[in-house]
Amino acid sequence: MKKIYILFTLILAHALCIAQQDSQYTNYMYNTISVNPAYAGSRDAFSIFLLHRTQWVGLDGAPVTNNASLNTPIGDSNFGIGLSFVNDRIGPSTENTISADLAYFIQISPSYKLSLGLKGTANIFNLDVNKLNIYNTNDPQFQNFDSEFNPNIGAGAYLFSDNTYVGLSVPNMFESKHYNDNDVAITKEKMHFYLIAGHVFEFSPNFKFKPAFLAKGVEGSPLQLDLTANFLLYEKLTLGAAYRWDSAVSGLIGFQISNSIFAGYGYDMETTKLSNYNSGSHEIFLRFEIFNNNRISTPRFF
Repeated sequence: MKKIYILFTLILAHALCIAQQDSQYTNYMYNTISVNPAYAGSRDAFSIFLLHRTQWVGLDGAPVTNNASLNTPIGDSNFGIGLSFVNDRIGPSTENTISADLAYFIQISPSYKLSLGLKGTANIFNLDVNKLNIYNTNDPQFQNFDSEFNPNIGAGAYLFSDNTYVGLSVPNMFESKHYNDNDVAITKEKMHFYLIAGHVFEFSPNFKFKPAFLAKGVEGSPLQLDLTANFLLYEKLTLGAAYRWDSAVSGLIGFQISNSIFAGYGYDMETTKLSNYNSGSHEIFLRFEIFNNNRISTPRFF
């Protein structure tokens, strides 16, 4: 009986996420290191990024994500490093993930660099049985769900210039199985493939346009596609809109408080029947950067 109750709960949680297993971000274009280790150090700055996302507000057990990361180039070398932490809560489950990233940069032309990256990850998964409706509370099988630890590795490539970028990555190469019982996993986390790209069109010194997209593929699930358009006004104010294919539309706003500090907010409105049960999703973030002596005074638009 234990599998029936736990499996039912987790099926509901995963169904609500539309097969989403990795954390989902509307402002993915500023949080690329979460999915691609080759991004580490690519901004030529010591960069600290903080994000909080509350998804499907008003829906009990909906996802809540907290993300903190830092990355930097290593001196004048061709290496960059990064460190990130993600806390993801969905229904009765909590995941804490710590990742370390290493990137190596290759100058392939006067304008473009190619970065190759590796990611090492430690994941701790916990299922809180107290949040389950258990038919037989005396069943000893429900007393043995300790936190599970799973290591993983990932890799990525990132090609970029001052106004263009494209990246391909697999953050976790190994499938993680939680709470195996006689070789049957209660839940699995499958390999995800990410393709990200964007380009900045400069129409004038005070008006720039950046279209971008993120495609995510995972076995057994439809392709997820995010399309985003951001406008930068006077190197300060960013306004944008996004569409998550067959899922949501979003509004985005950001403000470059100083050369070092950038803050932003995103709001998602569901386009599926799930919109009848929640009031949307909210995402806020803050990026703080210390630029090296060779960096231009105006931060890059991605």
